[in-house]
Amino acid sequence: MEINTDLTIKTSKNARLEARVTLEQKQLMERAASLRGQNLTEFMISVLADAATQTIKDRELIELTQRDRLAFTEALLNPAPVSERATADARWYAQMMSKQESDEC
Repeated sequence: MEINTDLTIKTSKNARLEARVTLEQKQLMERAASLRGQNLTEFMISVLADAATQTIKDRELIELTQRDRLAFTEALLNPAPVSERATADARWYAQMMSKQESDEC
């Protein structure tokens, strides 16, 4: 890893991707890259990285939603027993509310 004088970090690019495409696909991608002001390699890397990131986000969102739904359903069907502390807090709250109501009268 070498450090640039403008304080950005450069990493060496030593991994390679290759793909065989039709001439029409290549021309289409070159045209799209040109419209973005990128060369074909820059275009392909940015599009693939965006697609990969979105695919991962979509998949993780689905998994979290399913996991959360199952946890919520389980909590509704099999609630945890009420703790002594929660019962005491509920009694205290009820007392405070009844005291407040009697003070208002």
